Amino acid sequence: MKMSEVREMSAAELDEKERELRAELFNFKFRKARGQLDNTAKICTLRRDLARVNHSKHERQVQDLATSVEGN
Repeated sequence: MKMSEVREMSAAELDEKERELRAELFNFKFRKARGQLDNTAKICTLRRDLARVNHSKHERQVQDLATSVEGN
């Protein structure tokens, strides 16, 4: 997932994607602990995607705060 794709998502889509990535990351970590995971690099990819989603959500919060401060 690229950052440009994440920035195009709506707030509701970002929340849903975050929940989805967290659940998938949990499952992968659980499978790794049990020795059932073949592709351990997928965990790193999931963590990066989750960070992209969280970064985009934070960017929007900062932007919304800046516009509300300018309005006053």
